[in-house]
Amino acid sequence: MARTTRRRKLKVLFAASEVVPFSKTGGLGDVAGSLPSALKHVGAKVAVISPLYKTISSTWKDKMTKVVELYVPLAWREAYCGVYHLVHENVDCYFIDNEQYFGRDGLYGFFDDGERFAFFSKAICEVIAHVPELACDILHCNDWQTALAPVFLREFYRGIPECDNVRTVFSIHNVKFQGQFTDEMLADPLGLDGIPAAAGQLRCDDHSINFMQGALLYSDYLSTVSPTYALELQMPFYGEGMDPIFRRRHEALRGILNGIDTAAWSPANDPYIPAHFSAKKFEGKAECKRALQEELGL
Repeated sequence: MARTTRRRKLKVLFAASEVVPFSKTGGLGDVAGSLPSALKHVGAKVAVISPLYKTISSTWKDKMTKVVELYVPLAWREAYCGVYHLVHENVDCYFIDNEQYFGRDGLYGFFDDGERFAFFSKAICEVIAHVPELACDILHCNDWQTALAPVFLREFYRGIPECDNVRTVFSIHNVKFQGQFTDEMLADPLGLDGIPAAAGQLRCDDHSINFMQGALLYSDYLSTVSPTYALELQMPFYGEGMDPIFRRRHEALRGILNGIDTAAWSPANDPYIPAHFSAKKFEGKAECKRALQEELGL
């Protein structure tokens, strides 16, 4: 009798600075809230990791359980990191807690955003290395807020079994937001000043570093929101200064068109339309048409 072997599910850790329905300022939150579920439906084992912001509703926080406490090395010091967990729509969601960095009235726009998300990126690497539930085959990072994770993973976590075989994917949702900061950060909090090659990969001029640039150079694969955008990023007009790197890494770059969450946006239960309808019940469609005509003066 022939022996059948069952392939192990690919473990994906999806890292994003915002995830619907917990936190959102733009399209990244929508993608992070829906893509992991879609990946799970096609056979991957997926977990999501995001900051535990003060602004997350207590409705969600009350459902979370603490997984572990650990300390994240940032150059010469260590920063507290609590890891919390809940299951949402059959996806494991993990949250990185640090009151100093995330206990604020908002997600972005603070003077120390560089340090805040350098901490988040380092915390991602720490939990991969030390929290069994978050071991993964692929770390999928998104935009500049998680861009240092592929850099840290290679420079500080080589030789750790849980990290050595992790492959990294970096997705660019909007190349205009790159995470540029003073190069003083190379020493503190990044701790990369003693690694000249890494420091050079992050530098974008004599006095600045670019988080996204680091991810573009360190990640195994790059993806963006459409095949057209993947081509545009390689052009000077659209590349926002990153086009030479995109051209250099064009073989690793893929444009994957964003899909739609057919459950969340189903007209059968969409809360933003005046009446519901479905393939079995058409009546509400006419009412929606009338409302749209009235709104547009047609």
